[in-house]
Amino acid sequence: MGTLAPRVGLIMGSISDWKILKGASVVLERFGVAYEKRIVSAHRTPDLLHDYAREAKGRGIEVIIAGAGGAAHLPGMVASMTTIPVLGVPVPSTYLKGIDSLLSIVQMPKGVPVATFSIGESGAENAALFAISLLGLSDQTLGDQLIAYRKSLTQSVLDASFPEDE
Repeated sequence: MGTLAPRVGLIMGSISDWKILKGASVVLERFGVAYEKRIVSAHRTPDLLHDYAREAKGRGIEVIIAGAGGAAHLPGMVASMTTIPVLGVPVPSTYLKGIDSLLSIVQMPKGVPVATFSIGESGAENAALFAISLLGLSDQTLGDQLIAYRKSLTQSVLDASFPEDE
């Protein structure tokens, strides 16, 4: 995104995961948060995964959003190699609809945390909002934008009306 140094790493196990993780990029862009997106497969590119996790902090990445389906080892493996907060997004799979991914990401051993979000698009967008919340702790402008966003959600509920009965 632009020429700003990325603050968020948006990684996924395969290109097919982009249809889910794209929602996270939309949210990050809405808030003006620079990010990078990469395919980093825990099983097919383990050396790349290792290098990405080890080098991210030195490149200015402050939060990593990792989406994966099936065995979904990507978020946990990245979390095992960095102290950067890792936000896991379970990607729906063909046969188990993402339940396998959710259980794989959420069931981390003690000492290697991954913040896990809901399966699919909502999880991706919420992971981006959570990343913004974390960044907003030290970035007042971003924190204020998040407060305004939340107020707009509240107002949209208050302003909602039922359609006229047919």
